[in-house]
Amino acid sequence: MNFSSKLLENAVNEVSQLPGIGKRTALRLVLHLLKQPASQTHQLSASLNNLVNDIKLCKKCHNISDVEICEICANPSRNSEIICVVEDVRDVMAIENTSQFKGLYHVLGGKISPIEGIGPQNLTIDSLIEKVKEGLVKEVIFALSSTIEGDTTNFYIYKQLEKLAVKTSTIARGIAVGDELEYADEVTLGRSIVNRIPFENSL
Repeated sequence: MNFSSKLLENAVNEVSQLPGIGKRTALRLVLHLLKQPASQTHQLSASLNNLVNDIKLCKKCHNISDVEICEICANPSRNSEIICVVEDVRDVMAIENTSQFKGLYHVLGGKISPIEGIGPQNLTIDSLIEKVKEGLVKEVIFALSSTIEGDTTNFYIYKQLEKLAVKTSTIARGIAVGDELEYADEVTLGRSIVNRIPFENSL
């Protein structure tokens, strides 16, 4: 792809590094930004800078937040005895949209995947185990996608919790095998949470 401007080329190269964005799409987006008022592009740039500089991870659940303790963990009406284990913030948002879950979350930050070099030590599993050891959690719900990596992660955590006095369950398989939670419709996902089953029954 030949560019008439080095500035344009640099911008396209940066945008094309985003997931699912090729060079042609990146060029179309950059040219679109150039046609907009400069203030709009500056606002986009400022919001991205603020995102990088000011975003936090909740100290309790590791969800993305603007403050030290996220709104969900800080909400006294949530049931702190039930923790739903998810991969990332997209899954929290998907489950919250169902309005069927009133407990708290624990965001792992990924799934165990030896191929990608992601082991248990790269996730927030240790802090989940410590949270359960405090004795205040009555149930841990595994809500990872039903992929090999998701099932491996579920089983690893289950073995860590097996000797602790906590109930473990998994979302019902209204979610097709191989599907990601964020793409499930709200009704199906909501029913999967409500109709969860003991984890050992899924083995």
